[in-house]
Amino acid sequence: MRITRYTDYALRVLIQLALQPRRLTIADMARAYGISRHHLTKVVHQLQRLGYVETQRGQTGGVRLARPAADIRVGKVVRDMEPDLALVECFHGEDRCAITPYCQLRVVFEQGLRLFLETLDDYTLEDLVRGERRQLIRILEPPSFG
Repeated sequence: MRITRYTDYALRVLIQLALQPRRLTIADMARAYGISRHHLTKVVHQLQRLGYVETQRGQTGGVRLARPAADIRVGKVVRDMEPDLALVECFHGEDRCAITPYCQLRVVFEQGLRLFLETLDDYTLEDLVRGERRQLIRILEPPSFG
C-alpha cells in the first residue's frame, strides 16, 4: 500500500503546525519541504474544509491547527485525505476477476488494511513530534528576517 503524495503533504503540514504555536504561511511551509506552493495551497484548503486547520488572510495571516495535536489521529487524517483505500479492484465489487467468488486474497487484504489503519489510529499528531521536537523545529523553522 502506498499513500498519495497529497496525503503525505497533508501529514507534513500538520506535523509542522504541531511544532509551532504561531501561524505559518503556506510559502514558508512549501519552502521548508521543497514543495510547490500551489500544490500545498490545495492541501491546506482540504485540511481546512475537514476542520484540521484554521486559516487567516492578510498581513498577520497564516495557517495553524484548529485543535490540539493530541486530538488529531493519524489514521483519521489518512482516511480523510485518501480518495481510495482499495488495495485491489475487488474491493469495489466491480472487478472482472474470475476467481473472486472463491478467492480469500480480498479477505487477507481487507484485514491488512484494517490493521494498518488501526495502527495509525494508535498515534496522534502529538506523538509524531513529541520526541524529536527540537530537531524538527530546527529543520523546519522559517528563516527570520529582521
